[in-house]
Amino acid sequence: MTPTPVARPAGPAVSVVGIGADGWAGLPDAARTELVDAQVLIGGERQLGLLPPECAGRRVPWPSPLRPAVPGLLAAHAGSRIAVLASGDPMFYGIGRALTEILGSDRLRILPHPSSVSYACARIGWPLEDTDVVTLVGRPASRLAAALHHGRRLLVLSADATTPATVAALLRERGFGPSAMRVLEQLGGEDEACAEGIADTWTHPPGDPLNVIAIECRRAPDALRLGAVPGLPDEAYEHDGQLTKRQVRAATLGVLAPAPGELLWDIGGGSGSVAIEWMRTHRSCRAVTVERDPVRARRIERNAEHLGVPALSVITGRAPDCLAELPAPDAVFIGGGLTAPGLLDACWEALPAGGRLVANTVTLESEALLTEHYRRHGGDLVRLAVAHAVPVGGFTGWRQAMPVTQWSVRKPSTPATTDHSAQAPAEHPGDNR
Repeated sequence: MTPTPVARPAGPAVSVVGIGADGWAGLPDAARTELVDAQVLIGGERQLGLLPPECAGRRVPWPSPLRPAVPGLLAAHAGSRIAVLASGDPMFYGIGRALTEILGSDRLRILPHPSSVSYACARIGWPLEDTDVVTLVGRPASRLAAALHHGRRLLVLSADATTPATVAALLRERGFGPSAMRVLEQLGGEDEACAEGIADTWTHPPGDPLNVIAIECRRAPDALRLGAVPGLPDEAYEHDGQLTKRQVRAATLGVLAPAPGELLWDIGGGSGSVAIEWMRTHRSCRAVTVERDPVRARRIERNAEHLGVPALSVITGRAPDCLAELPAPDAVFIGGGLTAPGLLDACWEALPAGGRLVANTVTLESEALLTEHYRRHGGDLVRLAVAHAVPVGGFTGWRQAMPVTQWSVRKPSTPATTDHSAQAPAEHPGDNR
């Protein structure tokens, strides 16, 4: 997501110094010089407490919530030599990101310290490039669920001393109770410690709030397997029948083609499956789902939390009435409400050039509408048919699901003026391929 431009306070460069649990003793000379010379020292209470008396600048602790206060604090001390303290590497889930967005990289002098993730991998012998990292600092624990895959190694950045017990409970609930856990505390400091156990039997009391959790993921034999690509089992969702079924969902996401950082509008959310699996493809993918039924809207929220994407935005309302205030999408999926007056036109107008629109339907009335828009805008009009093998007496036969008509289209940079239906090549009468 592109940050909102802000007015950048004037003044000298701001130093950002990473500091670890080893405190002053672990800092190189360059970092110490920046802190000694600073007139204003900004950081957390714990970090400021690690500094010796020779760091004589005014000490200003971060308020809570932190992020909204950053511009005001910098402006209040404009003209002074400011040093900001950060835990470990300031640019790895640290304050460095916010400072860069506010001041710009040319106004910062960043001196990183080894991150807790680097320390953790060094202690337990895990290659950093093969280890997934999830932060729960200021974020719901449920986001960990999207990273759970059998055999993977995870490092979880804890919010506080209670996080390990919360993580153990989540692992049990999501079918990963056999996973091995190690809680690494005060990494790099004199009081470094480690607690080990299995999520199913985790009973360790809360320890130091400065900790990282190492998880070796092991799925229970009877747990539902959730893959890394779209097309999760239908059983993964709570639903009332309003669910884009697995095979159609996989085909739909394939055409929507989510890419990192993109935003999806999911109109007629039902159970939220398309939006949820869009967001699961990459941690930076975003989605807004619109559902007019409040009961279904709450169900979507539960599904999103259970499947590890609690940041899914759920709008309870009718489209297109509630679309005007939404940020412009990169793609739109319409799974319900196609016959609402003006819906397709509103979604098409909201798309930027290059944006994608995909609409599914099983009714003749909506199919006629899609055919009309296919003639106007082009794209692909396909019919998806799925049949399942079912018992027929003592034998087995096919049960056909309702066929799904799908229109998919990419918005061009200039308006289309041609009747695209006339461009389709005629079928060869003997071609049965």
